[in-house]
Amino acid sequence: MDATAIGAEPAPSEPGAAGAAVDAMIRLEGVGKTYPDGTVAVHELDLEVGRGEMVCLVGPSGCGKSTTLKMINRLIEPTTGRIWLDGQDVTGVDPVALRRGIGYVIQQVGLFPHQRVEQNVMTVPLLYGESRATARERAHELLSTVGLDPRHFARRYPHELSGGQRQRVGVARALAANPPVLLMDEPFGAVDPVVRHRLQDEFRRVQAELGKTVVLVTHDIDEAIRMGDRVAVFAAGGRLAQYATPARLLAHPADDQVADFVGSDGLRMLTVTRLREEDLEPLDGVTTGELGAAIDIDSSLEEALAAMLGDDKPMVGVRRGPVFLGVLTPAGVHRALRASLRSR
Repeated sequence: MDATAIGAEPAPSEPGAAGAAVDAMIRLEGVGKTYPDGTVAVHELDLEVGRGEMVCLVGPSGCGKSTTLKMINRLIEPTTGRIWLDGQDVTGVDPVALRRGIGYVIQQVGLFPHQRVEQNVMTVPLLYGESRATARERAHELLSTVGLDPRHFARRYPHELSGGQRQRVGVARALAANPPVLLMDEPFGAVDPVVRHRLQDEFRRVQAELGKTVVLVTHDIDEAIRMGDRVAVFAAGGRLAQYATPARLLAHPADDQVADFVGSDGLRMLTVTRLREEDLEPLDGVTTGELGAAIDIDSSLEEALAAMLGDDKPMVGVRRGPVFLGVLTPAGVHRALRASLRSR
């Protein structure tokens, strides 16, 4: 398997190139899907996803992103190409055995309505021959991981949960067999925007904690930018238009179609640009009344601006742990955003 720098960006002359990944967990080589009527759903796709990386597939309806996801676990069989998982060509292996080793989360969740929450999460471990006691203990651990206290939720039925809670149970069930790879198809699309934002944050925390390799399909470019380590933008005809980090995608779209899709007003750069100490100003001369609540230096410009507006203050304090570093003003936000756009 090729081993070059993870996060390598596509060359301008090759907007669809994925760049090779160190220790790639998933690799698609020339993978395509053409239906009997001649419709091309995915066109000769080359794509690598690094171990522990979260990659978002995004694009307009009918561009092949969900088909690509389903070809990875062979819910849809590819017409051409090869699929590698953790160094093994899985194109010809038993698809049922393959799926048991891959977590899968869909928008509709697909919980068994007649089973309690803990029983839903226990399903796959029991299929693998785990004892009921071990499977139940694992289910309770995972419910806690996704933010559902098993003392309150384990014995409930799916219809007794909110949409966001059902989605969390779906994630817990997908993680129950401890799969190295998690595939997610519009997992947060069925919940309201406030809950969706909270679920995105929660899942990002879980993914970082567990180190899972995740491929997530979404129609929402803001979700892709917020969630993905890299983003694959698909175009009509199932072609990969660009594969890049969120920051590079926003600053250097491969073509006009990508630029139109991701937006070219620069505001989304607030989401992917982190604070720097050089953007701060000293606390000297600042009164307590001028200063909002302090945020961490690892915050994004979007989070910093939200803190300023939320407190209705002209500046916000910035710290690294217990150490106060300085204050960020609107001028500092502007300076940081301009520097980010120039450096990409």
